[in-house]
Amino acid sequence: MDKQRVHTNPQHYSWLTEQLSPPSPLGAGLGRAFWVGGLICVLGQAIADAGVHWLDMNARAASSLTSISLVFLTALLTGVGVFDKLGKYAGAGSFVPITGFANAMVSPALEFRREGLVLGLGARLFSIAGPVLVYGIGASVLVGVIYALFFH
Repeated sequence: MDKQRVHTNPQHYSWLTEQLSPPSPLGAGLGRAFWVGGLICVLGQAIADAGVHWLDMNARAASSLTSISLVFLTALLTGVGVFDKLGKYAGAGSFVPITGFANAMVSPALEFRREGLVLGLGARLFSIAGPVLVYGIGASVLVGVIYALFFH
């Protein structure tokens, strides 16, 4: 069999991938994702409860405080290199939606911080989040217009 056909053969590629890939303990990974994700959610609930009970906020304001706090903490931990280690340890469990969003915003900016605050950090901060915000806001406007025209 010629060399080119061996390298493009899907069965051979699958076999080679299985042989060279390190084993991934599924149960342990799921356990780590579960407890780290749960801990992040417990932290979020504690912040919301503190806002309601100690800071005398209504539930909506406490919810905003929770989101802002989790985004800030994730951005800070990403900036000092801790969140990436947590992500390697816990996998998807560390990327509960709001913390994953904050990490996705800060990580590209950190790669370009040597280019300065404006052209490096500032310009790259929204390289991932920008399209999400643009299309999210655009979709919500479109749904709002459709709702206003047909259901209101």
